[in-house]
Amino acid sequence: MTEDRLHRRGVGAVWLATFIWAWGPVLVKWSDLSGPTFAMCRLWVGVCVSAIALVVTRRRITWTAFRACAIGGVLFAADIGLGFTAVKATTVADVALIGALAPVAIVLVSAYRLHEHVSLRSWLLVGASFIGVVIVAVASAGAPSWTLRGDLLAALGIGTWSTYWFFSRHVRERFDPIVYFGCVMLAGALTMTPFALLVDGVPSELAGRDLFAVVTVAAFPGFVGHTLVIWSHKHVASWLSALITQVSPVITAVLAWIVLGEAIPPVAALGGAITVGATMAVIALDAGEAEAQHLEEAAEKVS
Repeated sequence: MTEDRLHRRGVGAVWLATFIWAWGPVLVKWSDLSGPTFAMCRLWVGVCVSAIALVVTRRRITWTAFRACAIGGVLFAADIGLGFTAVKATTVADVALIGALAPVAIVLVSAYRLHEHVSLRSWLLVGASFIGVVIVAVASAGAPSWTLRGDLLAALGIGTWSTYWFFSRHVRERFDPIVYFGCVMLAGALTMTPFALLVDGVPSELAGRDLFAVVTVAAFPGFVGHTLVIWSHKHVASWLSALITQVSPVITAVLAWIVLGEAIPPVAALGGAITVGATMAVIALDAGEAEAQHLEEAAEKVS
């Protein structure tokens, strides 16, 4: 197969992953489970998926690996716990667009850690991203499903995701990705379970739609989406993948409107366009200096 055809298939895989990821917040909102309980169930499904992957590939988790990677699981549990709870507390569009700021935070922190100069143009684009989010939040304030608490939880998620990303980038240099993923799922499940039980109690039963939502989120945004992007790494430029995946919040907002009936005020749509556009510009400007995987992973803010 020619490289040109592989490139086209790789781009198609990234677009498919972007569409799959966009469904995550919508399915969480559609389910009747609370944020912490949904996160707990999603993590245990992830443990099962990891166990199958470990058996099939004949790998195993050692105590040394688990101890080194467990913090990643704690951070991941905190991130999806905040994200899923935010989705329940405010509009899906708000959560998706606020989460789109995570790549910006990662790019800026990376530049600071590497003592790189951040241009005035980049700072102006970062400012535009934040202004766009403020516009979205203000414009959505009158919506029935909007709350300031939900938007603040989504904003906290920028910190948890960024911290998880930096930790993962450091640790994954020493451990196999499948082993690392298994450790993260197990540590995350063990972290989230007591918290969810304390906050929500023991679930009396899991309705069919809830089980469907949990398994679908774990299997598709959580596994299939990542697999598609990982496969595309060799055939699609990093900056192009990052730009494509930043369209995910827009798709999420449209899906929330179609599936959940969450209307998007025109002013909020304008704010969303500013946020996504400015974020994509920051990533594009950083593309020439960042390492290939840096931008790939920075953009992968998923469920």
